[in-house]
Amino acid sequence: MSARALDGRRIGRRWQPGRQPTLMIGAAILTAFVLTALLAPYISPYDPIAQNAEIRLQSPSWAHPFGTDNFGRDVFSRVIWGVRIDLQIAMLGVIFPFIIGTLVGTVAGFFGGIVDALFMRLIDIILAFPFLVLVLSIIAILGPGLGSFYIAMALVGWVSYARLIRAQVLVLKNSDYAVAAVSLGFSRSRIMFRHLLPNAIAGSVVFSMSDAVLVLLNGAAISYLGLGVQPPVAEWGIMVAEGQPFITTAWWITLFPGLSIVMLAFGFSMFGDALGDALGVKE
Repeated sequence: MSARALDGRRIGRRWQPGRQPTLMIGAAILTAFVLTALLAPYISPYDPIAQNAEIRLQSPSWAHPFGTDNFGRDVFSRVIWGVRIDLQIAMLGVIFPFIIGTLVGTVAGFFGGIVDALFMRLIDIILAFPFLVLVLSIIAILGPGLGSFYIAMALVGWVSYARLIRAQVLVLKNSDYAVAAVSLGFSRSRIMFRHLLPNAIAGSVVFSMSDAVLVLLNGAAISYLGLGVQPPVAEWGIMVAEGQPFITTAWWITLFPGLSIVMLAFGFSMFGDALGDALGVKE
């Protein structure tokens, strides 16, 4: 069996995006948010942190479509600029755990034995604690801020990806093409990363879409608690927290950033579900 044939094997059905309306809707929502983040300086009508006491707590109008907050800042502009921060949270909060978990799961599943046992016991220890409690504890030690949040997510979030990849590698390393690769004298690194990992990674890619929703919600919650993004930066979790005291009199301060969180999470969820169907990944 040739190396090309070994490298060419992939799990999943043929990619047919045109026949996946859910996939297209999810992709359209995510694309809209990405474009909004990129074009924020051009489409935002006001400075998101500029205060004006004369127009504080104004209801939605033509001049201020989403109204103004308790500092007289335009909520529409802050929602637009908030896309940059929250989209960054969802993406970077997934990328680092994904990379770490993929490497750990591949190595543990391929080598097995004591290497696998050590990594699995470490995963068991991490899973013994509530996820959010661990994240909050790490942020409390490192100090508030997005950097601390990303470190906390990387230190805690990798375990799910490691378990997914490990389970796939344990099965695939005994397959015919993997045994043939060993017989041909391929190096361990080539077998792991060119033959096993491409076949094992589909489930983790799909899971990362759902994980992005969790990371987005956690990031907003951390900012809501004052441990994430710090004021006066425009971020949806901060906006919800700042509008909470005025929820009965100025509902627009919390409504529009809250809807933005829901819409972005909905986009990731739809795209992830459809991507799983397209790749033939069963949950």
